[in-house]
Amino acid sequence: MFGETLLRSSAPRRRGTRRAATSVALLATSVVVGACGSGTAAGTGATASTQPDPSTVNLGYLVNLTHAPALIGVSQGFFQGAMPTGTTVKTTTFSAGPAESEALLGGTLDAAFVGPSPAINAFIKTKGKVLIVAGTASGGAGLVVSKSVADGNFPADLAGKTLSSPQLGNTQDIALRTWLATKGLATSVNGGGQVTIDSSSGNSVSLQNFKAGKIAGGWVPEPYESEFILQGKGTLAVDEASLWPNGQFPTTVLVVTQNLLQNHPDIVRDLIKGLVKSVNWINSNESAAPAAVNTALAASTGGKLLKPDVLALAWTHLSFVLNPFASDLQTDANSAVKLGFNKASDIKGILALGPLNAILSVAGAPTVSAGSLG
Repeated sequence: MFGETLLRSSAPRRRGTRRAATSVALLATSVVVGACGSGTAAGTGATASTQPDPSTVNLGYLVNLTHAPALIGVSQGFFQGAMPTGTTVKTTTFSAGPAESEALLGGTLDAAFVGPSPAINAFIKTKGKVLIVAGTASGGAGLVVSKSVADGNFPADLAGKTLSSPQLGNTQDIALRTWLATKGLATSVNGGGQVTIDSSSGNSVSLQNFKAGKIAGGWVPEPYESEFILQGKGTLAVDEASLWPNGQFPTTVLVVTQNLLQNHPDIVRDLIKGLVKSVNWINSNESAAPAAVNTALAASTGGKLLKPDVLALAWTHLSFVLNPFASDLQTDANSAVKLGFNKASDIKGILALGPLNAILSVAGAPTVSAGSLG
């Protein structure tokens, strides 16, 4: 999963032609996506259900910047606007992916924006009844440590220290534990180990603990990564993007239940249409998008707007793409098994990209590969 990379500064990673190319492709998609009406199971390999459209579609997402397309899709009505008459999108927000996955497993959500690790866990636990239908975001996560730790014998000095992650078994938690293992630093899912992982406090409390010197750092998603750097005066010691091929890895994906996909493939396609519109809007409005996402984030949490410097730094770490990066998903699954979170790493069939690729094909845009996971 991870290579030998150490960043000794918090200098932002610049987004280049990759994002611009994505924006151009999605701009073309937005012109024609509205022409793909409901009523067929395009690209799913199934016949459209004769069941009536549901009155409510329950959609979950996290309140952080790595879920920006969800925030924009909800705040600007892109998801609701794609729905058939009589169907309402009901949203529920979460602070971390595993709790959201439990809602999926419990039947209270039909679809959700989650990190790849909770998505994989849900797929395995349900024996294929939760599926990834699109990517959403890449980047925006890493390990921030105190200046004293960064300037010392890093990473050896992490032994005996406490680091934070958003929640036990979430995407950043697995990334942190896997990276530590590559440095010969053992952790335990039951607590203890050479490095202690606080995965129960939550990002906001962990930020306060970091500022107070109670923990040595944390592997967190944006905007917390940038808040750890700017408000906690920390150093970005490991930018996770530097550990993956081409600097790309899945941070957020869109999942749906098998039940929704089989019985209401038109609704799944409508959700994806809303996502495509959201990603396209963000990538085509780079000057306005950060502020719009910030406003939507504050509205979702009932909190304050992110500070301008935090928002600006965080935005440089993020890319919004529809590719879920199939090979990286398999790497995540393998890592979860090595750490003891899952017993199996076989996730063949987790990607159901037919509806997404049908939309992209109509637009003349490049389709997305499911690799061996389709």
